[in-house]
Amino acid sequence: MHDYLKPDPWSIIEEGFDKDRVKSSESIFSQGNGHMGQRANFEESYSGDTFQGSYIAGVYYPDKTRVGWWKNGYPEYFAKVLNAPNWIGIDVFINGEPLDLNTCKKVTDFRRELNMKEGWYRRSFTATLPNEVMIQVNIIRFLSLHIDEVGAIRYEIIPRDADVEVKFHPYLDSGITNEDTNWDDTFWETTELTSKENRAFIESQTLKTNFQVCTFMESHLFLDGQHLNKNPSEVKNKLRIGHEFVQTVKNGETLTLQKFGGYTVSRNHKASELVDAAKKSLKRAVDLGFESLLEQQKQAWAKIWDTADITIEGDIKAQQGIRFNIFQLNQTYLGKDSRLNIGPKGFTGEKYGGSTYWDTEAYCIPFYMATKNQKVARSLLKYRYNHLEKAIENAQKLGFTKGAALYPMVTMNGEESHNEWEITFEEIHRNGAIAFAIFNYFRYTGDYSYIPEMGLEVLIGIARFWHQRANFSELKGKYVILGVTGPNEYENNVNNNWYTNYIGKWCIAYALQQLTKVKDGFGEDYKRVIGKTRLTDEETAKWQKVADNMYFPYSEEHQVFLQQDGFLDKELITVKNLPKAQRPINQKWSWDRILRSPYIKQADVLQGFYFFEDHFTTKQLEKHFDFYEPFTVHESSLSPCVHSIQAAKLDKMQQAYEFYLRTSRLDLDDYNKEVEEGLHITSMAGTWMSIVEGFGGMRIVDDKLSFRPRIPEQWSSYSFKINFRNRIVKVTVTKEKTEFSLDGKNEMSIRVNGERVVLHPDTVVAV
Repeated sequence: MHDYLKPDPWSIIEEGFDKDRVKSSESIFSQGNGHMGQRANFEESYSGDTFQGSYIAGVYYPDKTRVGWWKNGYPEYFAKVLNAPNWIGIDVFINGEPLDLNTCKKVTDFRRELNMKEGWYRRSFTATLPNEVMIQVNIIRFLSLHIDEVGAIRYEIIPRDADVEVKFHPYLDSGITNEDTNWDDTFWETTELTSKENRAFIESQTLKTNFQVCTFMESHLFLDGQHLNKNPSEVKNKLRIGHEFVQTVKNGETLTLQKFGGYTVSRNHKASELVDAAKKSLKRAVDLGFESLLEQQKQAWAKIWDTADITIEGDIKAQQGIRFNIFQLNQTYLGKDSRLNIGPKGFTGEKYGGSTYWDTEAYCIPFYMATKNQKVARSLLKYRYNHLEKAIENAQKLGFTKGAALYPMVTMNGEESHNEWEITFEEIHRNGAIAFAIFNYFRYTGDYSYIPEMGLEVLIGIARFWHQRANFSELKGKYVILGVTGPNEYENNVNNNWYTNYIGKWCIAYALQQLTKVKDGFGEDYKRVIGKTRLTDEETAKWQKVADNMYFPYSEEHQVFLQQDGFLDKELITVKNLPKAQRPINQKWSWDRILRSPYIKQADVLQGFYFFEDHFTTKQLEKHFDFYEPFTVHESSLSPCVHSIQAAKLDKMQQAYEFYLRTSRLDLDDYNKEVEEGLHITSMAGTWMSIVEGFGGMRIVDDKLSFRPRIPEQWSSYSFKINFRNRIVKVTVTKEKTEFSLDGKNEMSIRVNGERVVLHPDTVVAV
């Protein structure tokens, strides 16, 4: 763990310059606006250890898979989010000496702040350069939510001991690479570099995928707030174009460069019109001006926080943690484009390729349903419907037939692009998360229209897959599912993973239920879907047989479902007896040793108990929690949140609080010693769930909101808002009571601790 960040309820703050922290802070202070994102790289040149990262939503490259030998059905490539041309660069020269914090003789008063309330990033320091000149530097940067193709930088230099000559070289650079290439391919082709007056443009395109991008900038110079109407000189080479501004600055004066930049992309504009689109975005930004654009940024974030904020009183680290998670989720995805989804690293790094995983359906959709409107969650479901044909193709490559659909573990465009066989072929439970999200969306929003319009086709494809993936065991007299990897990726190629079998059975049952419902209430949609899928009663009867006769491994001795057939064959040594020096095991042990161990990476059986908690009693949950949690090493970012929710339900409040703190500060405190690679964006939604579903006890019961509030001993109060079917409910929990208020026109009935409570608009009800 690291603890150099200052506790603050609304900001992430670092004080003091430490070269060893640069890459970690580049992740933590990252920015995004849904359209693009940027690691917190320095604008000026930095010769120390750094991880350059600029990313554009939806722009990727199919990096050819690198394996020792090929297997039929193996994905041909691993899709990767691309490190895009760099628009933030500003080289600075003081009396001819380059400003580089790695080579400065002295750096003092270094401070950076990510203001989550208002959506901006600020950095400041005083530096003594090798030529003995001392300057003060202040920079503020943000990616606009108002004009999402544009980011803005204000870079100030103040001489502190003498008059100096300052040269600003704002530039664009397409000579960039990814850190995680398989074959060191060149991903970009630069086609044209142009500039006129104080604007510059780089036109480039990705190889293979042919995304065309215009990277653009416009810069203006100010002295003590007065605009200097200077035309800069052009500085250009094969892959980089920029400008040079030169100005003599007296001691104590402030020289400011304002730079607007960003990307226009062929995903959103005609390829022939990218430069014109860039010029229009620049004009909008410059006409508004830096301060007005920043003010609009503050207003946009105020609107987001009005619904999304969670307040915690009495525990500043817990407060900072949840706001950091909510902030990063909104920086990553805002629901404006159903072609986009949520990568596990968002715009903060390259690990996992920036692709879509089952994390979206299992963890993110609840957050977006409750903090925005149902259109955002519907867009995420539409994304999967749009990729149904690719899911069917993925299944065909593995030998499945008749429209069976296997959604990819990792994808950009619907094709499977994961490069580990035990995940690609075996972690098939991801199919269940797609179906569960459809169920969860209707349960929460009450919007059934998605199912007859799109969802039923998805459910049919998924049910067909489970029917074909199961096989009848004469020995057991049941249907079994062999050779899988469950959510616990520390067990590969196991038989009858309980969670996989259970969600497979449930998917079939749910698909059959929805077929009946659509047939009865949406006749035209039913005819269209049956005609398209060629589904027959004979086929659905076979589905039913599999669902009715699914095998589930069970231990009579322990009175628990077994994670998989061979779990009790392992040497069952609990985590508390595992030396700390051997943790994390994924960094200290061989894979062979991990696979033979009883250690669980994340919730597996307990993931099923989380999804389907109303299928089991609280006593059953407690049995399984007490059995499996002691073997869980929580080396997945998705693990602590599920355990926090279940611990809270079981009134194990100290455990629930510890799990919450771990999930909320996973990146801020760098629990897994890997934050420099990027943040854990999708698990951040689980942090929100830990409070709302865990401590707040929010559920949907009999089509109504239900709460069973609890509060950790360390907190004096907490509050959150829920957008439930276009009505906003605010919940405030203290040690003495829980208060509810309703923003809407009509009264609303909820349940609190099992009892009916009626809420009236603009009236506080205390329970």
